[in-house]
Amino acid sequence: MTTQTARLREVISRDGTPIVYRVTGSDDARPLVLLHGWSASLRCWGDVVDEFARRYKVVAVDLRGHGYSGAPETGYDDPANWAADVAAVLAAEAPNGDGVLLGWSYGGLVVCDYLADRGTARVAGIVLTGAITGIGRNQGGGQTGPKMVAAIPGVFAESPSQAVRAFAGFGNANTGPGDDKGVIAQLMFGTSLSTPPRVRSALFYRNSGHDELLATLDIPALILHGTADPVVDVASAEHAAQLIPDVVTSFWEGAQHGLFVEDPARFVKIVNQFVGGL
Repeated sequence: MTTQTARLREVISRDGTPIVYRVTGSDDARPLVLLHGWSASLRCWGDVVDEFARRYKVVAVDLRGHGYSGAPETGYDDPANWAADVAAVLAAEAPNGDGVLLGWSYGGLVVCDYLADRGTARVAGIVLTGAITGIGRNQGGGQTGPKMVAAIPGVFAESPSQAVRAFAGFGNANTGPGDDKGVIAQLMFGTSLSTPPRVRSALFYRNSGHDELLATLDIPALILHGTADPVVDVASAEHAAQLIPDVVTSFWEGAQHGLFVEDPARFVKIVNQFVGGL
């Protein structure tokens, strides 16, 4: 989806898992690290990568178990592994401590895993879009929407027919209405199916909350969320916004889960305004 020169790079996390990411834009610019959601990949970001690369060194990461990164058999329930993955990328690509972490959906939880384990010394700010900050029973930052609830357990199935039907149930949640998003919609659908079923399942077997982290966060945060998000309920974003001391919110009336696909220009403008003020 990108037209600018992009470079694939790799780091090795603490448990030996290779973490692959793609860099677009100038190596001298501020790093903007993109952490995708559950069962997605670094390719999910669409046109916003090129737009962001006009200002930043865009570092689009494949989370462990996804895309080009390694998919170990175990360890997905250990927040220290997620933290180590992000730490390895930041050490390679944001050595000056001026990086910004942008997490979508499950990527928001990974952002929190990193900050809880490693602190904020290497990060200037965070962006959470359609994100969870907790997962498991009674976690206010992990409230799922009706389409996510309905998709489980079908999205964990090894049976192709079951998995296809379950993922199809998300409909246009990741792209918003309109046929003009058909290409990236198919890409996201295919990426979801290509994520190993055992990984899709393992990511949900956690019970982790980050309310204390959010309440004491000492860097600025931007929260973007669609009020009609059927995957991650807007209540999750409202929960985080009430806790974070220095937060800017952007709630999009009637919008769904993938705001950066639904309205890329608006998404880029809001993120640029936030990062420009850091």
